[in-house]
Amino acid sequence: MVQKLSSKERQKALDTLEYWKKVRGRDAIHKAFRFKDFNEAFGFMTRVAIKAEQMDHHPEWSNVYNKVNVTLTTHDAGGVSKRDIDLAKFIDGIVAREALE
Repeated sequence: MVQKLSSKERQKALDTLEYWKKVRGRDAIHKAFRFKDFNEAFGFMTRVAIKAEQMDHHPEWSNVYNKVNVTLTTHDAGGVSKRDIDLAKFIDGIVAREALE
């Protein structure tokens, strides 16, 4: 069973992630992304979906044209776990690589 991070562990992990924020009123983290267009946003979501499926850990997200909002929490653990931090790092890595191309 995946363990929920303590408040201290979660804050330490959040300090390593750029622009991810704690969601008010729940044990989750969130980040908003903006892309050039819908195609770029959908491509990003596809790459994240493939990784999420491999991890058996799926984000809560929404997409409107070039904007993607991502919320991560581990429902089985009742809050943010290492899985959420790992997926957030993967997501940030995709965006960083795309920005370099």
